[in-house]
Amino acid sequence: MSAAESVAVVGTPDYRTRHRTWLAANLPPHWRADAVDYRPPSLDEAKAWEAELHRQGLWGIAWPREYGGHGLSLREHLIANQEIGRLPMPESQNSIGKELAGPIILAIATEEQKRRYLPAILEMREIWCQGFSEPEAGSDLAGLRTRATRDGAAWRVNGQKVWTSGAHRAQRCLLLARTGSMEARHGGLSLFALRMDQPGVTVRPLRQITGEAEYCEVFFDDALVEPEDALGEPEAGWQAAVRVLEVERGTNRMYRAWRFEQELRHLVTACRNEPALARLLEDGHYRQRIAQVQVDVEVLKRMVEQVVDDLVGGQPIGGRGSLSKQHWSEAHQRFAALALEMVEQASYPPSPEVAAAQRRFRKLYLQARAETIYAGTTQIQLGIIADRILKLPRGA
Repeated sequence: MSAAESVAVVGTPDYRTRHRTWLAANLPPHWRADAVDYRPPSLDEAKAWEAELHRQGLWGIAWPREYGGHGLSLREHLIANQEIGRLPMPESQNSIGKELAGPIILAIATEEQKRRYLPAILEMREIWCQGFSEPEAGSDLAGLRTRATRDGAAWRVNGQKVWTSGAHRAQRCLLLARTGSMEARHGGLSLFALRMDQPGVTVRPLRQITGEAEYCEVFFDDALVEPEDALGEPEAGWQAAVRVLEVERGTNRMYRAWRFEQELRHLVTACRNEPALARLLEDGHYRQRIAQVQVDVEVLKRMVEQVVDDLVGGQPIGGRGSLSKQHWSEAHQRFAALALEMVEQASYPPSPEVAAAQRRFRKLYLQARAETIYAGTTQIQLGIIADRILKLPRGA
């Protein structure tokens, strides 16, 4: 099915039903994180799957058609994300491209850049990573030191980035680099679409507590940025990124609330099928904690839905994206700890279904430790909430 044909289908009244039916029929059963025979897809399999999701109208939903999108609204984007979240699907290999680089490109790039970068993101021809954080500049990017200097009409980049998710598989890096003075702080930063497959770029994956190596450190040694790969005006990169990030913190991975709910359903189902765990579901202590998880899920759902309503209605959301990020990350950490605590009380040897739940929630618990750090720490989110929502005075 072509993208144009897909758009014709997704615009019909049975939009949700079509996506739900297609996903149920086409998601490989062994890719489900709750499956007894779970096996994650390879990178090539994941790229082919995500390209097909785009063709079916499940990615690029609100991007203009002339750039490979489907030309619909954030309401359809939300519906598709709800259906993606309902299933324990593999995470996107190109979420940075689709949910961060793409919106920034749409906001500040030239027409030629939009036509060059955006279809390649949706078709999975180019995976992007985000080069923001550095060893001495994590959540506070005012201390960023990676520098881009002029080389004729081009730029040369020198420095280091860290915690760069997916850099080992990326073809492009959304790079924030200093082109002005350190004294200019955020005002001296520029954005670039740097090619990763070139001399002068070294990627070193960092082994995580899960055994995976998703996060990377990246070193630049006179790496080249061609003139056509500079995004927006020089030294206006931070302002452009913040303008988009205010929206993206509220809309990035909208499916999380519904995936969170699916994880809760998996926990309850696994417990019901094991006598030792079923008793926990009757225990008042655990019943209250499970109920609180459901409350957290419903609060997050409403936060996302309200952001969509406001954006569609033309209202700014300001710092409210930080409310969603702060609530989700802390609530999800609490759930991961609860889920692991419960499934580890199963009888030994566990049934295949309980063993699958243990595998999933052990990994989830370890992964969740990073959720209050990446995309801005909890402390940074609270600072944004204090400044931009509550308008509190700064301390001396």
